[in-house]
Amino acid sequence: MRILGVIVAIVIVGLVFAGAVLLWPAQPLRTVTAAAQSPQLIAQGRYVATAADCIACHTVPGGEPFGGGRAFTLPFGTIYSPNITPDREHGIGTWTDAQFVRAIKAGVGHNGEELYPALPYTSYHRMSDADALAVKAYLFSLPPAATPSRPNNLAFPFNQRPLMRFWKLLFMPRHEFAADPRQSAQWNRGAYLVTAVAHCGECHTPRNLMYGVDNGRALAGETVQGWTAWNITSDPHHGLGGRGPDAVVAYLHYGYAPGIGAAGGPMKEAIDYSLSQLSTADLQAIAVYLASVRPQASGPLEGVVPQAVANSSPAWPSAGDPHTNAIGKRVFQGACAGCHAWNGKGQVTPLADLAGLRSVNHPKGLNVMQTILHGNSVSAPQGRAAMPAFAAGYSDAEIAALTNYVVGRFGGQNGSARPADVAKARMQ
Repeated sequence: MRILGVIVAIVIVGLVFAGAVLLWPAQPLRTVTAAAQSPQLIAQGRYVATAADCIACHTVPGGEPFGGGRAFTLPFGTIYSPNITPDREHGIGTWTDAQFVRAIKAGVGHNGEELYPALPYTSYHRMSDADALAVKAYLFSLPPAATPSRPNNLAFPFNQRPLMRFWKLLFMPRHEFAADPRQSAQWNRGAYLVTAVAHCGECHTPRNLMYGVDNGRALAGETVQGWTAWNITSDPHHGLGGRGPDAVVAYLHYGYAPGIGAAGGPMKEAIDYSLSQLSTADLQAIAVYLASVRPQASGPLEGVVPQAVANSSPAWPSAGDPHTNAIGKRVFQGACAGCHAWNGKGQVTPLADLAGLRSVNHPKGLNVMQTILHGNSVSAPQGRAAMPAFAAGYSDAEIAALTNYVVGRFGGQNGSARPADVAKARMQ
């Protein structure tokens, strides 16, 4: 009876607390100091919006820039990005400065409705008011798009926006970014870009069951839209600690660096639309900050090349190849060996190197699988290369077998890709 009484008391307290949260009014508007509209302010806003990668989330392929409608599929439904052009009916044309800043930094919409954290306001909360208002000035300088925002399709209870107030109590940061006086100006600039504007942790930090980021494992890696967002801490074996700042800057600018490989999926999109357009000074600042992030020993090891691969010639695998995945080997021979070579060093270009990459040292092989399905392209000082998509040419079973062969041969891992995983990846 005592245990039952405790359970009942906990339930009652929880219900009372939840009720108080739901009835609590949305965060009120606060006074913000706006700068006078000018070409300089608009240019600042364009740069900040680029660093924040706004266009990637708020534009559908072939659609009006910033017109919204991009779908984000979550385990509990689909969220669609809204129109953020200055259209007065469908966009944000009637929003005040204070309303815009509240939305960006507190996750509260025009009419006081709670916004979902698909808008990364848990990172943008650290953005300065000046940068947020500059983004608004830039957006308001664009042509309006008369594109209605699509309603979200979320299952109950996730479609109850007031519940986000409880979520924010648990996971919303309490303070804006503050420069660390013990660090250099370059380090502080990098910290501001990584943790606030570029919101790197939204993809690269593990999330808990309530979709909150686990700040105790900041930048230790996560799975996003079917791709692995790698560990980018200073760990020398699992993260970026074994890479110098020049390699990190090159990767962020071109989407490729020797030994790191080519970016794909959401990371390539972030590079194409955002990071590649930042100044060299800002990319260097990001590299300096990442080199200081507390190391996390999670994710696949880098640089592991099996002995059988090291002993192979480009033309044919060594006799000691321990990976006897016959289907995967057959597909690799017919579709892949001509470019990547049996020793993973690339027949034509170093951009096709596979051996030692983190992607082939990951047993799940998510990024390998996605690249096989959807293809990729890269342009860097080392040259240009394009890999075609093989989704239409092979079955789910064949692509799963090929994925496992690649991670087995070139990473020495026991691949765990299944046909069901491939079927799911086709839809992402």
